[in-house]
Amino acid sequence: MKTYLRILQFAKPYSRFVPLYTIYTVLGIIFGLLNFTLLIPLLSVLFGTVGADDAAAMVTTKPEFSLSLEYFKDFFNYHFGQVILEKGRQGALLFVCIIIVCSVFLSNLFKYLALRVVGALRAHVVKKIRHATYERVTQLHLGYFSNERKGDLMTRMTVDIQEVENSVVNTMTVVIREPISIIAFFVVLFTMSVKLTLFTLILLPLSGILIAGIAKRLKRAAQQGQESLSFILTIIDETLSGIRVIKAFNAEPYILDKFNQQNDRYAHLQRSIANKRDLASPFSEFMGVTVVAGLLWFGGNLVLNQQSELKAEEFITYIVLFSQVLVPAKAMSAAFSNIQRGLVSGDRILKVIDTKPQVTDKPNAKVLPEFRHEIEFQDVRFGYGDHTVLQDINLHIQKGKTIALVGPSGGGKSTLADLIPRFYDPTAGSILIDGHDIRDYTTESVRDKIGVVTQESILFNDTIFNNIAFNKTDATEEEVIAAAKIANAHEFIVKAPEGYQTLIGDRGSRLSGGQRQRLSIARAILQNPPILILDEATSALDTESEKLVQEALTNLMKNRTSVVIAHRLSTIQYADEIVVLQQGSIVERGTHEDLLQHGGLYAKLTQMQLVS
Repeated sequence: MKTYLRILQFAKPYSRFVPLYTIYTVLGIIFGLLNFTLLIPLLSVLFGTVGADDAAAMVTTKPEFSLSLEYFKDFFNYHFGQVILEKGRQGALLFVCIIIVCSVFLSNLFKYLALRVVGALRAHVVKKIRHATYERVTQLHLGYFSNERKGDLMTRMTVDIQEVENSVVNTMTVVIREPISIIAFFVVLFTMSVKLTLFTLILLPLSGILIAGIAKRLKRAAQQGQESLSFILTIIDETLSGIRVIKAFNAEPYILDKFNQQNDRYAHLQRSIANKRDLASPFSEFMGVTVVAGLLWFGGNLVLNQQSELKAEEFITYIVLFSQVLVPAKAMSAAFSNIQRGLVSGDRILKVIDTKPQVTDKPNAKVLPEFRHEIEFQDVRFGYGDHTVLQDINLHIQKGKTIALVGPSGGGKSTLADLIPRFYDPTAGSILIDGHDIRDYTTESVRDKIGVVTQESILFNDTIFNNIAFNKTDATEEEVIAAAKIANAHEFIVKAPEGYQTLIGDRGSRLSGGQRQRLSIARAILQNPPILILDEATSALDTESEKLVQEALTNLMKNRTSVVIAHRLSTIQYADEIVVLQQGSIVERGTHEDLLQHGGLYAKLTQMQLVS
């Protein structure tokens, strides 16, 4: 119930939907009830119990207005009687048929208008849920994505949201329409016969208890099904990303077997869910018919023994009306069963939405001023849980200087660099830009001053122009071309089929590694940040591409403060300062020549690379 109420929160503002939907629903129910209550005069005419010669059965005096069922009943009977007196039984039959047609038309018209409101509500709720989920995913820190499977996140943002739409949002109408329908039917039934209606109220709750038991088991199966589907999407994502490795190792049978195991499990769970869900509707119908049969036996005996206040035609109408109570009751039981799967999906979506970002702006965060002097690490520590990644980091980076971070893998180089743009916040100590703790300033204003070029070129399935001008929507063609020229990318771009408007494919798959990297550099050049973080931007390239990219990097680093993470030590020999990290601590620092003379870890690493 808690999950359902949370999902309902996304329907705000309710004033746009609920009042209008309620009005249309109530009017639709009223005219729907009128269709069935008109059966009494229709049967009376057909069975000959009312005619022009039966004045005692007619209301001859126009009733006084009052808001009651009795008034509307007498009002109809008065006019019905007038038609019988003037037109006879055939005229009365025509009159009733016309009223029924008009009533059915109005009933269905208001049902259609109510469905239009529901359609707008559904689109509104799903849009807000999808927006909230995607927004939260973009706000989460990088460590979250290391701990979560991408396939699982994709399932939550697509399949789970679709499931919420199908089984939760669509059944929101049940919360309003069906209870009103049942109440309205029972009000009419009580006015017709209190004794018979009380008899039905004893039998109906039994089916509700049994259906609730089915729904409980359905929810457990649905939860397992969604988890299995997320595994399937993870396998698909890994297959598409690693298809080259799969083929190289002849691993198609292995990966197919892995996929089939999850696929078979998901199919089994889906069959189990379908069996339980599909049981609710026929079971509720069977129980409903059983109640109707019991009512026929009980009420029929009363009518036959003349112990009931109902006439034969009234009793038939009562049975027809009661059978219509089963329609909303059946709809509620079916919705209650269907909604369980949606609530499982809702829980999974809300779990993402409720995840608190670890890097957030303070309530009074200000905009970081222009970078002028230095970046400083003061006693910085960082770790994941009990695992320490960085400890006691003290470092000054002067404006305009190039600092290189080197050391064995796992030493904390990338983590140290990631702390500057606040991809993470330190667990102890502080990072200052011109004496300002970056946690006191907005994340956006801090990252505006930093450009990042990573080892893996992160490009998007868009044109070359849009990749270079990423998030700089006001960039002109001249600015983009100038950035591409500085990055040594203009020459290969103009040779592309459509120049700067050429689509580069998923993750830039239509380009070579060097071309992708030069586009990443052009993107950073266009941003024109005063601080650069270069995470081993040339390590995966061939010699020719490396030379072009290194020239582009040199152009990019001019007059900028640069933090360079390097595995190829030959690329950072001319850095102003080299910082050697080992097991999360700074063990050496100095220029290339100083560190070689010192004969420490840096000298050993350099010697190893020269030998190799």
